[in-house]
Amino acid sequence: MSMPHAPNKVIIEPITVNYTPDGPNWTITVTQGSKELKATEPGLIAARCRADQITEELEPDKHTRVVVHTLNGDPIEFTMAYLQARHGVSAAGLITQQRTNSPNYQY
Repeated sequence: MSMPHAPNKVIIEPITVNYTPDGPNWTITVTQGSKELKATEPGLIAARCRADQITEELEPDKHTRVVVHTLNGDPIEFTMAYLQARHGVSAAGLITQQRTNSPNYQY
């Protein structure tokens, strides 16, 4: 039995933003399908801001824009590096903070 096809369904192509450290700078490569744009910024936070600008150019509608940020191809590695740069929080520190702030945490 085949599933009915939704005639007006739009397939959204995700945007991938890959960050690569380059000395004190960060190179970002923004890809959506066959489109690829590159930029270099001084620092991860500036690179993230520039990536937001580029993704808005590629997909102006924020409701349909799907973006995956990666560091050397790994989204978790990007998240950890961004939290460290933005908030000075390491992954281990964040886990410890969550446990100590949780009322259900057992010591």
